[in-house]
Amino acid sequence: MQTEQVSQPKELNRSMKSRHLFMLSIGGVIGTGLFMGSGYAIGEAGPFGAITAYLFGGLVMYLVMVCLGELSVVMPVSGSFQAHAEKFIGPATGFMIGWTYWLSWAIYVGLEFVAAGLLMTRWFPDVPVWIWCAVFALLLFGINALTTRTFAETEYWFSAIKVAAVLFFIVIGGLAVFGAVPIQNGESAPFLSNFFGDGLFPTGFIGVFVSMMTVVYAFMGSEIMGVAAGETEDPEKNIPKAIWSIVIRILIFYVLATFVLSAIVPWKEAGVLESPFVTVFDMIGIPYAADIMNFVILTAILSVGNTGLYACTRILFSLSQSGQAPRALGRVNKRGVPMNALLVTLAFALVSLLTSVVAEETLFVVLLAISGVGGIVTWMAIAWAQYRFRKQYIAGGGKLEDLTFKVPFFPFVPILCLILCVGIVVFTFFDPTQRTSLYIGFGFVALCYVFYHFKFGRNKDNSAAEQSDKLA
Repeated sequence: MQTEQVSQPKELNRSMKSRHLFMLSIGGVIGTGLFMGSGYAIGEAGPFGAITAYLFGGLVMYLVMVCLGELSVVMPVSGSFQAHAEKFIGPATGFMIGWTYWLSWAIYVGLEFVAAGLLMTRWFPDVPVWIWCAVFALLLFGINALTTRTFAETEYWFSAIKVAAVLFFIVIGGLAVFGAVPIQNGESAPFLSNFFGDGLFPTGFIGVFVSMMTVVYAFMGSEIMGVAAGETEDPEKNIPKAIWSIVIRILIFYVLATFVLSAIVPWKEAGVLESPFVTVFDMIGIPYAADIMNFVILTAILSVGNTGLYACTRILFSLSQSGQAPRALGRVNKRGVPMNALLVTLAFALVSLLTSVVAEETLFVVLLAISGVGGIVTWMAIAWAQYRFRKQYIAGGGKLEDLTFKVPFFPFVPILCLILCVGIVVFTFFDPTQRTSLYIGFGFVALCYVFYHFKFGRNKDNSAAEQSDKLA
């Protein structure tokens, strides 16, 4: 099947290679969720429970990625799942997904600036955090404002540093677990004693479910592969090749790192540690362990911020192309960058920083809740859009053999993906500490639908839905 061509006033440049696409998705996932959040998962669920949660999250991520892969090969546009939802589900859903996803990532970009500034106080305690926020904001703006190739190359090396650090940790930590590398406090090699001392699931299955929510949120960012499809060389070849590589490597990094952490650090202590990676390096006797991990985490934060700024810019660009955002946001400069969309995203990210001071108990909490729900809603929309696309494609006389990349075991895969995502939401509801985020987040989703119908009217919705039933 020929890749669908989407007319745009001025095209984005297709300058990303396969290695860029791979590292971009890795960069969106391997960040503070691994370096900081892994301790929380272990503390909540115990060693086996945390690994079980990561494996479950990896299954959901795989289902989402194969659904997104089929859509991205057929329709490789920069808006990705926003454009897919608009075409195959309906313009109102495309509007909701676009703005919810943009807001969720824009919030995270602002938070990453603050987190990076706080890390710098370790080395420069007398420099105010806001100065570092400004420095990093200018740095990431410059990277994104040059060319897509410059962004991709920078993100490639950001991600390479993180991957190298995780691999080093897995190798050295694994040797320490089995006694090949001595632990400095004089203790004998732990082997697998931490896994069985308090039973396989010391907090019960409820601990697995609670940590599972955190784990799945940590995997969100892998879908950015689809956003980059509109600027990727030869998407029919590079997207399918990247999917399996991304899923397998992310699972390996998370599961093996969690295994090493659980084996060395008792699970009851893991949840209260600032970074379990620092603790393990200290126990093994790595010189300047805290400084090394501070640098790695700083790189991870800048990588996530860099990726988030890119994703937000392209989503705004796509919304503008479909008339769901001001037309000026769809203008592309001579370097192929949607500069207006980039400036608006950066401005919102910086303004969102003020909410942590001005309205810490109200607006800031609301924005965080929307950000958390935005990811799971996006995953659900990807699965539903793929289901709708395949049904429309077959009904229109399309042949499966003409699809360059297709979801296996259809319709089982997208339906299972939807069921598991709904299950995650249900488990979240039964956790009192996270229940409020669902009310706020899904309240915003509903508000997007209401706003769309009042702003654009039902006539446009119906006519666009009729057009989407006819697959080009």
